[in-house]
Amino acid sequence: MSELTHFNDAGEAHMVDVGSKSVTHRVAVASGAIHMEPATFSMVAAGTHKKGDVLGIARVAGIMATKRTSDLIPLCHPIGLTSVAVDFTLDEAGSSVHCECRTETRGQTGVEMEALTGVQVALLTIYDMCKAVDRAMTIKDVCLQAKSGGKSEDYVRP
Repeated sequence: MSELTHFNDAGEAHMVDVGSKSVTHRVAVASGAIHMEPATFSMVAAGTHKKGDVLGIARVAGIMATKRTSDLIPLCHPIGLTSVAVDFTLDEAGSSVHCECRTETRGQTGVEMEALTGVQVALLTIYDMCKAVDRAMTIKDVCLQAKSGGKSEDYVRP
């Protein structure tokens, strides 16, 4: 197991120096889901929610969140994203909306935190827009699916 990099030799939190790292193409994919009552799911899937296009608004929120990750995570580097995609898959049988966020950059540090933040905020936006009719919604299974680029090995969730 690698050492924790956000602590110096004295055990104090610090921002990792990435200045000597190579600029590489870096990609991360994260996913998660929100489970809801069947009636809520039907409304979201049909686009008939009185607040508008829930998934469209959640997509934009997820994209916006990726760009603000370093404002939310204290030791996360601000990076220039070159691409962000937030996609949804509807699971009618499970009354769930699955979200996947893919982030890319050409830089000196990875984009895993941006992908994870995009998924979380997209799902939270769905919750926010639907909470008046379904407070029992559950956000679950948010995780990193894959990452590539940089010095460390590529990762694909088993």
